[in-house]
Amino acid sequence: MKLFELTLPPWYSNAVVRHITFGILIGFTLSVTSTSISSYWRSRRRQSLLQEQHKSRPIELRSNEVVYGVTGLIGNTPLVRIDSLSDALGVEILGKAEFLNPGGSVKDRVALRIIEDAERRGLLHPHTGSRIFEGTVGSTGISIATIAKARGYDTTIIMPDDVALEKVNALQALGADVQRVRPASIVDKRQYVNIARRAAIEFGRSDIGKGLQDAHKSHELRTGSASVVVTTTSSHINAEGSIDDPLDEDLLSKPRGFFADQFENRSNFEAHYDGTGPEIWRQTNSHVDAFVSGAGTGGTIAGIGRFLKSMDEEVQVVLADPEGSGLYNKVKHGVLYDRREAEGTKRRHQVDTVVEGIGINRMTNNIDLAIPIIDDAFRITDVEAVAMSRYLVQNDGLFLGSSSACNLVACIKFVKKRGWRDGQTLVTILCDSGNRHYSKFWNDDYLRKANIPVDRSIIDDLIAQPAGSGV
Repeated sequence: MKLFELTLPPWYSNAVVRHITFGILIGFTLSVTSTSISSYWRSRRRQSLLQEQHKSRPIELRSNEVVYGVTGLIGNTPLVRIDSLSDALGVEILGKAEFLNPGGSVKDRVALRIIEDAERRGLLHPHTGSRIFEGTVGSTGISIATIAKARGYDTTIIMPDDVALEKVNALQALGADVQRVRPASIVDKRQYVNIARRAAIEFGRSDIGKGLQDAHKSHELRTGSASVVVTTTSSHINAEGSIDDPLDEDLLSKPRGFFADQFENRSNFEAHYDGTGPEIWRQTNSHVDAFVSGAGTGGTIAGIGRFLKSMDEEVQVVLADPEGSGLYNKVKHGVLYDRREAEGTKRRHQVDTVVEGIGINRMTNNIDLAIPIIDDAFRITDVEAVAMSRYLVQNDGLFLGSSSACNLVACIKFVKKRGWRDGQTLVTILCDSGNRHYSKFWNDDYLRKANIPVDRSIIDDLIAQPAGSGV
């Protein structure tokens, strides 16, 4: 008797075995082939998408898409790849093209949010002869003047007399009352922000303080915020700033003075937390490794930085700080101080730099929101900023302002410090274009007199630095 002898059914034959074997082989072959074909097409699709991302094409316009008025043009700005820096460093450096806003800068978002928030709270009413006051080095004032005209307000802008003349000309063209004052410290009542605040208060007193009996009365409306100042020319207001009837026709129709106060107003922060940050997150398909920005009021870096970290806590927030500003030391050492303050060699009183729009030597409400979420900071010299601006024109055809140049220098320094070169994504702000800086930052004669060389090879040297270097 044979062990393990099997008795096969009568229908089982060599032909059946062959057919089953062939069937298995054919099925296996088809499975492998289909898997290979599927993998091949997936690979082709990935390559196609990557090529499409970098393919030059116009911005797509959707049908039946019409915006209403100049404020409809604000925001939703493109995110542009800085090809020269991205290719040289092996990362993706993307700039939010805020210079394409109708007022020409990132400050359009802030001005619109401040005015809209004031209207929602009933603090401002359009077409009543009301006037908005602000102290600014230029860009915020231009944005406020632009939107104020569209919404039915007048504007008074107080600014230092050493800012680029192009900004003054733009403000005057927009119908703003421009007052230029000597630069001064914030503790000085003659400082431009303090003058703007006082002018808003005096606006409410001017029409109704007709006699000695009324001269001592306050006409500031209670706003619930120490930073928001609103005054009225209406007499229908209580001495402590409260009102009995919010629908009082005299109160609603009389002119008001409104101090925007971009430095302390939380609307500044919220414009970026609710707007710019979500736009960046959507445009990058929810993938950002680092966000790099300067800080003037602090609203941009605080709002965008906090939003991005709320989506991904690993996102690095990096400060680009110009010469003369104390924020770098605040981040690095916990002290808001710059060594130039003690040297007595300052060219400017506020922040000793040719860069305009960023840098500060005092804490504000918006900077308070930024400091806790800033992971790293870099000091950017005037020489580096000027070199970057010329490098970008030469290699990318991008004509940008001084703060944008600072931001991109900081991108290089951060990438080098981290040793990144595997396609990591950095996003920064291209705040305004070079057409607001002809008389200073883009004026070689001015720079020469200020002993600031123009040498774009400095950027080539930064790019050539080894990874991990403390550039």
